Amino acid sequence: MHADYVIVGAGSAGCALAYRLAEAGRRVTVIEHGGSDAGPFIQMPGALSYPMNMGIYDWGFQTEPEPHLNGRVLATPRGKVIGGSSSINGMVYVRGHARDYDTWAEMGADGWGYADVLPYFKRMEHSHGGSGPEYRGTEGPLHITRGPRSNPLFDAFIKAGEQAGYPVTTDYNGAQQEGFGPMEATIWKGRRWSAANAYLKPAMAGGNVQVVRGLARRVVFEGKRAVGVEIGRGDLVQVIRAGREVILAASSINTPKLLMLSGVGPGAHLAEHGIPVLADRAGVGANLQDHLEIYMQFAASQPVTLFKYWNLWGKATVGAQWLFTGTGLGASNQFEACAFIRSAAGIDYPDIQYHFLPIAVRYDGKAVAEGHGFQAHVGPMRSKSRGAVTLRSANPADAPRIKFNYMSHPDDWAEFRTCVRLTREIFGQEAFKPFVRHEIQPGAAVETDDQIDAFLRAHVESAYHPCGTARIGRASDPMAVVDAECRVIGVDGLRVADSSVFPQVTNGNLNAPSIMVGEKAADHILGRTPLPASNLEPWVNPDWRVAQR
Repeated sequence: MHADYVIVGAGSAGCALAYRLAEAGRRVTVIEHGGSDAGPFIQMPGALSYPMNMGIYDWGFQTEPEPHLNGRVLATPRGKVIGGSSSINGMVYVRGHARDYDTWAEMGADGWGYADVLPYFKRMEHSHGGSGPEYRGTEGPLHITRGPRSNPLFDAFIKAGEQAGYPVTTDYNGAQQEGFGPMEATIWKGRRWSAANAYLKPAMAGGNVQVVRGLARRVVFEGKRAVGVEIGRGDLVQVIRAGREVILAASSINTPKLLMLSGVGPGAHLAEHGIPVLADRAGVGANLQDHLEIYMQFAASQPVTLFKYWNLWGKATVGAQWLFTGTGLGASNQFEACAFIRSAAGIDYPDIQYHFLPIAVRYDGKAVAEGHGFQAHVGPMRSKSRGAVTLRSANPADAPRIKFNYMSHPDDWAEFRTCVRLTREIFGQEAFKPFVRHEIQPGAAVETDDQIDAFLRAHVESAYHPCGTARIGRASDPMAVVDAECRVIGVDGLRVADSSVFPQVTNGNLNAPSIMVGEKAADHILGRTPLPASNLEPWVNPDWRVAQR
């Protein structure tokens, strides 16, 4: 098989990349280990807890025992299906804060500041209900919508934030991220609008993109130039050749693994596994970051939550309505209200995120024992802890070792304690008086720093936002893996375009910035002049130096 470009991974960035390269007339082969995204478990937004817990759609990765979390092993879901993690995620759409990208530029990602990336966010978006065309795109392939907020708890959450003295924002993806407001989602006409639906399927219909199923085993080099990808399909091993370039978009877990299996990575580590070193890059697999969160859960004093549907008959009713009409509770991910706030005076942009949910339930779909309840997912945005993805063996079929070193920095503990206390204050506002019976988790008795820390060690969960394992930087930076045009430093004909390249995790969920990376990388690969930089400025709280809100 022959193509101009071979992309490994049909995920958020890979689908966008394939679409833009094909649009320019290039022939593209996309290698994907997973299969079809057909069926209600993926396409029905309300069924989001199912696909990320199904082995047919998820790689099933787990961390090594995390030393600062009582040795717990945490799940690290990654999509193994067309659409990648955009087909199994919570569908929440968050660009990140403008300052995230300016920080990237300061860290050596030249040309990736807010002014540079905003035009790509606009190009990819078809925003329904956003703040308008100045900050938002209205003609892109990625539909972004807002839920109806018909449950009174959503507006109670936004009102409680306002009563606590926080700003309200009408569009956290526009000029002002900071504040409480409606949450946006990649949902369109009642369906999950994954990168497969938005980008890959239209690109395949155009005839320039083909998807090949198989496990990518390694990048094939001639000298130091990438010329193809070796894949395994059952007992068959074959090479998919690339006429121009190979692009890895296999996730922040599988991309560094594939680089290392191909001889690009920390030399000593590769030698341990008998892999010849092609380019000694210490940053491959390093700089691993994520968001952690806790579920602050409250028992409801009124039966207004989704718990009434949390039974076989209720789920069947919701599912049938969605299946036959594309409407109802099944047409929403139920993340319809959110907030981004600052934890203290002197912090210039938000460092805490909230997702509000009108049921007390876990990501694995298990409801709490107390019946009617609701919860806020809350966590700090910019942890200083760093981990690594390393090889378990030289066998491509073996999962890599994933160790985040969660909560290894003392600031993480202080930031999480602040999250707990600020959240209690929000749910103590007048807007929640008609709805809150009592706190379920952590529970009112958990008050002191030591008590909160013990709760965190036992209950903190990943928000599933791993990134940073092949970061953008200058060639002179020994920890950089790709340059500002996503070219892997030290070899030719090979690029990376997925969340691996993030120098630092962005504020919020990672699907939107991952797609943006695919969009922007496409222009670099095609040799085009990047889209003209924007001169728009983000809103920053004028009192940030002296006030927390």
